[in-house]
Amino acid sequence: MYATLKYIPKISLAVAFIAIQGCQSSTETPIKERFELSDSLISRLLIDTVKSANNGSNLNFSARITANEERKAEIFPMVGGTVNTVSARLGDKVNSGQVLATVNSSEMAGFDKDVISSAAELSTAERNVNQAQELFNSGLSSARELKDAQNDLQIKRAENRRANATLKLNGGNKNGIYTIKSPLAGFVINKKVNAGMQLRPDNDNSLFTVADLSTVWAIINIYESDISHIKEGSEVNTTILSYPDKAYKGKIDKIYNRIDQESKVMNARVIIPNPDFLIKPGMMATVNVMARLETDLPVVSSRGIIFDEDKNFVLVLDPSKKVRIQEIQIARKSGERVFIAKGLSAGDRIVASKQVFLYEALKN
Repeated sequence: MYATLKYIPKISLAVAFIAIQGCQSSTETPIKERFELSDSLISRLLIDTVKSANNGSNLNFSARITANEERKAEIFPMVGGTVNTVSARLGDKVNSGQVLATVNSSEMAGFDKDVISSAAELSTAERNVNQAQELFNSGLSSARELKDAQNDLQIKRAENRRANATLKLNGGNKNGIYTIKSPLAGFVINKKVNAGMQLRPDNDNSLFTVADLSTVWAIINIYESDISHIKEGSEVNTTILSYPDKAYKGKIDKIYNRIDQESKVMNARVIIPNPDFLIKPGMMATVNVMARLETDLPVVSSRGIIFDEDKNFVLVLDPSKKVRIQEIQIARKSGERVFIAKGLSAGDRIVASKQVFLYEALKN
């Protein structure tokens, strides 16, 4: 962010400048202080060095950690009823096929009834075919009557298969109990069910979300000015806010080729191995991307730039410790980095703290 110059009373400037000098004697000549800085003052100022892009740069992006969407399951109830038991809690580690909850359901009892009814009808259809076959063989019935009995048998067999498949799909329990099981091994990262809750048949909310967290995703926010520098396969180092001393190496796995209309950012995805499950969905991260830049312009941090009267300036510190005001022209900006079209060269040193006060003192 640029330092924008505002009106500052001369008395305040004088007081601030004297405070910066701190331990220096008040008897020193003010004229010299305005152009030459002492070692003690330089040590208390932030000095930035203008760098060359060298067609390569490290770009830092904010990111959020999410579960691997390809290894995540949202579990919806297939039937209505009353929740009987809930055996899984938020954050629990569960195995594939583990029971998460049970539901007392009249629909499940109906599925069992359908199986019993279809089995009885199938048995009757089989007897009818046998009788029709005997009557046909003895010449007491026609071929059409035999064919009708056989067709009815095919229909009853299909209905029986459907009834059994429906019962099995809903847990296979014949006592009106619907069992909710985890389809994969992982962690319960979302839970919206409690014992005694009534579930409607048309409920469209998932009761549980289970995710395999052995790998997680870092979703990067890329501003438009940096989109051209990011490629799939670019190497990255990811630092998690919770573990600042540990870097996770990886590559950009996917770029989502759309701009969010509210945030004006494009997302990219980095897959991070998480064998010890230390990284949790919802954590914040910083992703450092090794990007290739199509420019050789010098680059500097925006914190040392002063905006005054519709122009941009910096305070250049030369080897003799003298400070001068330098007007610059900006080619483009990328986050906190500013590419300079004119006014600075790689290796120049600029003042990046207290620069507004020094600028006003030099200007006057």
